[in-house]
Amino acid sequence: MTKEELTLEVIERLKKAYPDAGCTLDYNEAWKLLVSVRLAAQCTDARVNVVVEDLYAKYPDVEALAGATPEEIEAIVRPCGLGRSKARDISACMKLLRDEYGGKVPDDFDALLKLPGVGRKSANLIMGDVFGKPAIVTDTHCIRLVNRIGIVDGIKEPKKVEMALWKLVPAQEGSDFCHRLVYHGRDVCTARTKPHCDRCCLEDICKKAGV
Repeated sequence: MTKEELTLEVIERLKKAYPDAGCTLDYNEAWKLLVSVRLAAQCTDARVNVVVEDLYAKYPDVEALAGATPEEIEAIVRPCGLGRSKARDISACMKLLRDEYGGKVPDDFDALLKLPGVGRKSANLIMGDVFGKPAIVTDTHCIRLVNRIGIVDGIKEPKKVEMALWKLVPAQEGSDFCHRLVYHGRDVCTARTKPHCDRCCLEDICKKAGV
């Protein structure tokens, strides 16, 4: 089986296993996803979803959050860890959205990368989930699983994994595929325990099944 064939087979099997997989960060506006994905660094999505409720209750739009000081933001988001740096990035990002983009999140990948605290993973998430454009989100689950399965070989740098996947994953499948890898990585192909290969839908085609 070639890498291309393996990738397409994995995509189809994960579709059946996780038909409704999507972003596990709660949001109803693009700017809120920007905030949440910054807070999610080294923090669980579940905790972020709880913390942002208080943040948005006090600062309900870009204008309000842009007007808050980093210290005021930090006081609320501290439970997510790395509170000072995250608050500083969120403050600067909201100010830029307010001053340069009329409070709107740009739908251009390169423009997203210029926003404070936004890297390739975050920009891809926004492009795929908010704007419905082709995206590859290389989070820790994605990187671990595509290496384990054998879609890529020993590539751990997020951008290199992303570039490799762009060559293998059909453009329209990228965003959902990465979400499904997150679900599979949490439920079956786990990081902190031995993978549950006995109940994995990919067991017969995975390079490291049982290892």
